[in-house]
Amino acid sequence: MGNPPAPADHLGQSLKVVADHKRSRRTRRFRKLALSAVVLVVFIAIWWLVTAAGWIKPLYLPSPKAVWDAFVQSNSCRTVGADRTVCGEQNYYMWEHLLASLQRISVGVGVAIILGPIVGFLMASIQWLNDALEPYLNFLRSLPPLGYIGLLLVWFGIGNTSKYWLLFLAAFPPIVIATINGVRGVRQDSIHAARSMGASHWQVGRYVVLPSTLPELIGGIRIAVGFAWTTVVAAELNAGIPGIGGLAYVSGQQLHTALTIACIIVIGLAAVALDAIIKHLGTMLVPWYGKA
Repeated sequence: MGNPPAPADHLGQSLKVVADHKRSRRTRRFRKLALSAVVLVVFIAIWWLVTAAGWIKPLYLPSPKAVWDAFVQSNSCRTVGADRTVCGEQNYYMWEHLLASLQRISVGVGVAIILGPIVGFLMASIQWLNDALEPYLNFLRSLPPLGYIGLLLVWFGIGNTSKYWLLFLAAFPPIVIATINGVRGVRQDSIHAARSMGASHWQVGRYVVLPSTLPELIGGIRIAVGFAWTTVVAAELNAGIPGIGGLAYVSGQQLHTALTIACIIVIGLAAVALDAIIKHLGTMLVPWYGKA
């Protein structure tokens, strides 16, 4: 029989496995980015070809260059007439419109992130409360935002308050439902083990229920933020300037299609960035998720 491998050999093999895994992840990530870049280039090329050939009128589909020029113009100043200088669009740069929408999202969704988990924990822990509130929660979740935007305008006016409420109502149900599912998904043997070791109700909630619920909660927040961001255009239909959704709506009414498409692209990129940030925060808060 040969000699058993030395501990140093085991360590070397483990390090090699880890290095190969990291190298494989980098390769997959590079291939994914390369594929996305190729698809983007092909899409822009087809877009340019269609507009250059005149198959679709510029009113309906402006060229990529026209969209880029509209984007640049919305973030710069230009001279109109003899001595008049105009900056941005609708008296604001596009980045100011985007910041205004993000500020509305942060208030409406932020309140939902604070209240949603509290309500979800209570509904998951108290059966009669869940029975009383669940039908109304599902009713609110099923309502499209445009269905009650008019009522919010009557109640709170055309200012930011009605927009905060609309975004809050869009984000609140997904967070509550995700919290309920997370609490109910906690393994009972983990709770019993903690109680058998003398943990109080508060300690069980903090060290067992909360960590187990976090993955579901973060997933619910991702869904809520995405849904609220798609609602931003509806929230900014009335007095939505400054606001990226309001700018998209106004430019569409003025048949400024290039600017409308530029706004749509910015809205989409902002949504992707928000989702990536939340996903990264989720990885930091629950690094064990999917690995244990």
